[in-house]
Amino acid sequence: MSLLTVRNLVIDYPQTRALDGADLELRQGETLGLVGESGSGKSTLGSAVGRLLPGAAVRAGGEVTVAGEPVFDLPPGKLRHLRKKHLGFVFQDPIASLDPTMRVGAQLRLVLGRGADVGFHLGRVKLDDARVVRAYPHQLSGGMAQRVAIAMAMATAPELLVADEPTAALDSQVREEVLNVVFSLAADAGTSILWLSHDLPAVARRCDRVAVMYGGRVVESGPARQVLGDPAHPYTAALARSAPAAAARGARLEPVPGRPPVLTGASPGCAFAPRCPFAVERCEHERPAPVRIREQDVLCHRAGELAEHMTAGRRPEVSA
Repeated sequence: MSLLTVRNLVIDYPQTRALDGADLELRQGETLGLVGESGSGKSTLGSAVGRLLPGAAVRAGGEVTVAGEPVFDLPPGKLRHLRKKHLGFVFQDPIASLDPTMRVGAQLRLVLGRGADVGFHLGRVKLDDARVVRAYPHQLSGGMAQRVAIAMAMATAPELLVADEPTAALDSQVREEVLNVVFSLAADAGTSILWLSHDLPAVARRCDRVAVMYGGRVVESGPARQVLGDPAHPYTAALARSAPAAAARGARLEPVPGRPPVLTGASPGCAFAPRCPFAVERCEHERPAPVRIREQDVLCHRAGELAEHMTAGRRPEVSA
């Protein structure tokens, strides 16, 4: 059963198109990693799930449904109920996501209600020190503040947790500890996770499925180990080769050539075509439709041909 469905979602900012017909599906109890370069549309899509986009954003088309509810069509009262009952959010900057004028305990009580056992919820995220309850956010380390944010997000056992680069500002050891907390709490509560991340190896280890974004669209999706270990889209393959965390010690990284697009409207063809070594003439003016390759859904005109060549160990011709 689908908990989250995104269909042909188009989001515009002044002079910029952030989402250009994005499609995504997340099932109950599933963990999904959303990956891609900065500017691919990940954060916009994550914010759209809860209708948390900034005021300048305009939905130019498409829809988002959470637990069967049309997010963009709900009146304010029903939207608040949807966020409270079904959704939890953990953002990149833990300090900025907390109220600087309130003690941690008071903020948790706002979420849980008067008389709630604040210590229990902090203990679940490995914050057993009673001083944390009385602390203000600025008195906490980044890792501690992020644990508080996770405790608040998971306190009501949401059906879906949207985690937008929740460990980006943390060092590697704290990062693993925080991710362990997120995924263990979610598993205990049966919470689905939409995890926005640049860490491809971590996504492969922790997520059931992965969706790869480029130019405001999901260009490949499927089982995480299949997509990242045997990609069917040229962009996914290039992204995997450029990931520092996945490279062997001493190995030379292969950066994705060129720069991500800055769209001002609908892309006339494949947005990756200017950077793709396999692009042909139709890629420039014809938008690719999804095709099924192995267990993946792929937006690429040559996906079937490229998959055959890669299976045979041969490099496809650049022009055809």
